[in-house]
Amino acid sequence: MFLRKQTAPIPCSFDRERSSKNKKPLLNHYVTYNSFLVLSLLLWFLLLYICFPTTTHTKSTDFHPQTRNSPNRTRHLRPTCPGGPYVYVYDLPAEFNTALLQDCHRLSVYTDMCPHVENRGLGRRLSSSDNSWFATYQFIAEMIFHARMENHPCRTRDTHVAKLFYVPFYGGLHASSKLREPNITERDALAVRLVDFIQAQPTWRKNNGRDHFLALGRTAWDFMRSNANGPDFGANCLLNLNAVQNMSVLTVERNPWTGSNQFGIPYASYFHPYTSAEMVTWQNKMTQSNRPHLFTFIGAPRKGLEKAAIRDDIIRQCDMSSKCRLVNCRGGQADLCYDPAQVLKIMSQSEFCLQAPGDSFTRRSTFDSILAGCIPVFFSPHTAYTQYLWYLPATATDYSVHIDEKGDGRMRIEEELLKIPREKVKKMRERVVKLIPNVTYKHPNATDFELMDAVDVALAALSKRMSRGADMSL
Repeated sequence: MFLRKQTAPIPCSFDRERSSKNKKPLLNHYVTYNSFLVLSLLLWFLLLYICFPTTTHTKSTDFHPQTRNSPNRTRHLRPTCPGGPYVYVYDLPAEFNTALLQDCHRLSVYTDMCPHVENRGLGRRLSSSDNSWFATYQFIAEMIFHARMENHPCRTRDTHVAKLFYVPFYGGLHASSKLREPNITERDALAVRLVDFIQAQPTWRKNNGRDHFLALGRTAWDFMRSNANGPDFGANCLLNLNAVQNMSVLTVERNPWTGSNQFGIPYASYFHPYTSAEMVTWQNKMTQSNRPHLFTFIGAPRKGLEKAAIRDDIIRQCDMSSKCRLVNCRGGQADLCYDPAQVLKIMSQSEFCLQAPGDSFTRRSTFDSILAGCIPVFFSPHTAYTQYLWYLPATATDYSVHIDEKGDGRMRIEEELLKIPREKVKKMRERVVKLIPNVTYKHPNATDFELMDAVDVALAALSKRMSRGADMSL
């Protein structure tokens, strides 16, 4: 900003004597005018206070890019926390979360993460006319969880009231930036500093961290290097630190065998609605969607991984079937795999969506298929059944199909799916559609949204464990 050059004052040009004669009337007029103005403003503010009761507003800096276009939209949250629990959100030193975003180009060795960390992790909008749909990155749940907690009606800044303590560490983003780091000490350094910081807090010492929790956007395997000289590609030791084993760890994929303090949370999909009405409208649309394809597979082949060998069979069978819609992400249709609108369109036109394991057991595609009202077909129990116990029905056949990747059924997928009665398929799809709100991350500035989303479900489950006096290290 440039400052203007100051000039000498301009001498008064009016006649001093004439000014003196008119001074009193002019002053009276000025006082009268100001009195009237002040009185009018007071009456106006009184009217506003009576007609529009005070609401709990978000900070003016919170998510301002996402303000809705409608003039009737108000950016406020429900002032109460129905059912609890009250959650304290640690204000961590920036190095553990927001400072990592300053070098977003280097947050991943595979892709430029700058577009993906926009809008507090929701990514870039898919449409300029609808602010509820975003190109959300699959490993970004930790950022969205943090944004939701900052504006959550159950958040408290009083540590004496809090029942849960949330540690907003962007561990997944940090881990992805260190995947090729050969120095193991350097890989672990930030996680070690985080634990040192948290253990030094009085809030930690109260229950030795058993009321604390983390939310991580990558799989548990990225934080479970058990041997300093181990072969794990890029993994750090965060989840094997003694203090962290006292905490609850929410992650998009847990270790089904030893992750007793780990709990699966959904991968983030593309829909982040503001209101319950938007969610219900989408559910109705998926219920009524015409589905000409019996089954669909969207994915790429894998090599060298035993748990991914099923993909060769899936691609071959799907390619040969007139009832299957195949999108091979390493073929001529690869672009469709990275177009959220096309992915959801294809899934919404299919009765069943095949969910084969990939680099790990779980897939973001599972939650894309639920969002599209497409019944998921699993080939490993660890893709969903041992993962998302807080979110999915205990009776797997209510909403999904399991074809054992080691059984004979894997060689006749179409035949297995055709065995399911049409009435059963209808009921399964209805159950899938009902699951959509609970596995969706609503917009952090959401208003008038009474349905529980993925964050609300997690808080309720953690609160239930605490109220039962459960040892949070188990």
